[in-house]
Amino acid sequence: MAERLLLLVPSLRAPSETFIRANATGLPFDTVVVCADEIPWSGPPLRTAYGLSIVVSKALHRLAPALPRCLAQAVRRFGTWLPSRLVSRICRTEQPVVVLAEFGFHAVQIMELVPATGLPLIVHFRGADASAHRYLFHLKERYERLLELSSAAVVKSEIMRKTVLGLAHRRTSPLPVLVSPSGANPAVFHGADPAAAPPLFLSVGRFVAKKGPLLTLAAFALAARDLPELQLVMVGEGPLLAQAHQRAIQLGIAERVRFAGLRTPAEVAELMRHSRGFLQHSLTAPDGDQEGSPVAVMEAQLSGLPVVATWHAGIPDVVIDGETGILVPEGDWKAMGKAISRLAADPAFAERLGNRGRHRCLTRFTTGHHHDQLATLLSRCAERPGQKE
Repeated sequence: MAERLLLLVPSLRAPSETFIRANATGLPFDTVVVCADEIPWSGPPLRTAYGLSIVVSKALHRLAPALPRCLAQAVRRFGTWLPSRLVSRICRTEQPVVVLAEFGFHAVQIMELVPATGLPLIVHFRGADASAHRYLFHLKERYERLLELSSAAVVKSEIMRKTVLGLAHRRTSPLPVLVSPSGANPAVFHGADPAAAPPLFLSVGRFVAKKGPLLTLAAFALAARDLPELQLVMVGEGPLLAQAHQRAIQLGIAERVRFAGLRTPAEVAELMRHSRGFLQHSLTAPDGDQEGSPVAVMEAQLSGLPVVATWHAGIPDVVIDGETGILVPEGDWKAMGKAISRLAADPAFAERLGNRGRHRCLTRFTTGHHHDQLATLLSRCAERPGQKE
């Protein structure tokens, strides 16, 4: 029988967080998933109490910055103690050998389960939780305590690894950190033929600052001035969607841009199979929020599409400039526009980049690679119960 893993996640409902659901189903463990946002009033009382404790914890952490320092620390400690106590009881019921917590901001709410149970805790940092000011500043002391207690951490990029190690200075032993992009699913993402596809470009992601949707539109508009057949499909929703609609009108490209809303992975894969290239203008948001390693970029490469993206966070770990895609500086929409024009005008070049990207992704960045690496780390930590590596 497979060893039992307790997987603690904020939610399984977010449409864009397919990587969370992949961990829930793809790891070779008897996985028990506990979601913080599911409060089953007719379900097990302990799960209900835990869900409510997370609501209380979030409220206390938001209140803390407005309080005097000593009181704020006490409020944050209580916001951690309550859900930690309840998840410790869940651990006694479920009997896991290891605990994996998704997102650093979620892990701090339950980290005191380690001294209470002796179980190894692995924290999976994803992006904003290890870059945005609202987490790194307000949760700094909590993060230091979290990484002192944790057996290991998982991050999406080399940049994120350095950030996490900088927060682990209270440890008496080095913190093991696995750098592993979540990867893409080769059973779903395949079959793109950029040389045969029309000059249609695709972008997939939430309409938020760090995804740079307005800069993507500006770059596309620049390329579209000399290429009347150029088309763009933008998949996703978010707070900047209405502004993106208006920007497309202002740029005179409204009839050449389709805002496709949310789409399933299978629908995104089908769009990729009919596209010339993939666009991702990631950049550091005003609040410091950065990408980890965008899953959509790996999905595009695995499909066989050339990627036009930015020198941002974990993207250069995955996309090799001039070999599997074209990378431009953050904010340089003119350079991105030129890259779009080049791919639109040279289908053979697009195909060459796409083929190289697919080969590289198949050998390094599939969900299978990620799950193998993560399972090895979890098993190693489970062999040392009650100890931090």
